Amino acid sequence: MPCYHKSMSTFLCSLLLYSLYLTLTYSAESSGGLTLDFFHRDSRHSPSYDPSITRFQRLRRAFDRSLSRKSSLAAALLSTSTKAFVGPIKPGQYEYLMKIKVGTPPVEQLAITDTGSRLTWFQCKPCYDCYNQTLPLFDPSRSSTYRPVPCGSHQCDAPLGSCGSNNTCQYRGYSGPETHSYGELATETLTFDGGVSFPNLTFGCGHENSGRLNDAASGVVGLAVAGDSLSIIKQLKSSIRGKFSYCLTLRDSNATSKISFGSSAVVAGPKVVSTPLLRKPTEVFYYLILEGFSVGGERLGGGAKAASKSGNEGNIIIESGTTVSIIPDEMYGRMEAAVKEAVKGERVEDPQKMFGLCYKKGGGFRSPAITAHFKNADVVLAQESLFVEVEKGIVCFTLLPSQGQDLAIFGNLHQMNYRIGFDLEKKQVSFLPTDCSNPQ
Repeated sequence: MPCYHKSMSTFLCSLLLYSLYLTLTYSAESSGGLTLDFFHRDSRHSPSYDPSITRFQRLRRAFDRSLSRKSSLAAALLSTSTKAFVGPIKPGQYEYLMKIKVGTPPVEQLAITDTGSRLTWFQCKPCYDCYNQTLPLFDPSRSSTYRPVPCGSHQCDAPLGSCGSNNTCQYRGYSGPETHSYGELATETLTFDGGVSFPNLTFGCGHENSGRLNDAASGVVGLAVAGDSLSIIKQLKSSIRGKFSYCLTLRDSNATSKISFGSSAVVAGPKVVSTPLLRKPTEVFYYLILEGFSVGGERLGGGAKAASKSGNEGNIIIESGTTVSIIPDEMYGRMEAAVKEAVKGERVEDPQKMFGLCYKKGGGFRSPAITAHFKNADVVLAQESLFVEVEKGIVCFTLLPSQGQDLAIFGNLHQMNYRIGFDLEKKQVSFLPTDCSNPQ
């Protein structure tokens, strides 16, 4: 409809444009949710993908990152002050990425997406001390929707915030001794693939960021929920109702993983199992209660002590940033003994000395089915992820003991080919067996 300079036409055109804006800005609610590509740093879809690196080298590096991240997580749990802890991401310690656009006009950024991090932040101009990134730095002076958070706002009352110069709120967040992000808290419009935008989201505009996360990454989208209002999951509460889910493809898949928010994140069906989602007020992590394991259909003892010790607080965290799973020592000892007895094959040593249970591939190698028993939810672990070929002709058992540390992790390797839904309102995590390369 042409817009003539008449009052009624002008009114109708304005109404049409405003309606279009609302449709684009809030389409996540009207369309029932939002689903995005979510890709592993080593996948062919990642800017970090290096075809010269072998599959075995990629696996070893992922395993090494797991142990490093475990140390970061353990240090965070032991810290006497987690006030400014934003997440356990240290240089190179991340696994998944997503595309997001920041500002008006929208500027594409590539963000580390992490269930162990609470703050969403990006490197910004002017950058006084920043790591190199492939994409241009976000320049807040060129965005019409960028607004610094004033000192008296509720966002600045959050543990990360403090009053800076010009009555603007500053943040100082750290991820460990090697990595920190300092800058200005601001509100901005974030736009996801498909043109779905959310205005007035609080994020960190980082002007001093130490630690080389990765040349490809521009910052972090934190999916953890801490006891403050800065979490993007909390900020989107009215739109997504505390729901997000992801479906991780197997490592060798050519398809991208998916992450969903809102009603699109609802995990339902006859094969769904759900377990309580537990949180500790001072921490950013998502806890579950792991009661034990079955090997070859036989339920193992020894899990009750570790589970009851955790009380109602959980004894294992579920997160996307660690590859292998690390389980309580008592559970691991019994499971390793049962696996040794049940596996048919020739034992060999791991050349890198990381895994304690390895076999020669082929030659009659067969492994039993293994089930993780979370409270009210039995999750069968995929065979492709339990015994992984780590060197040519050598497969190793990819669950590791916690080695005396009071920390257990259900890693992403054992979450693959499950659609996993986090529902913060119902306080539960749901698992649905799914071919994540073709989740329809």
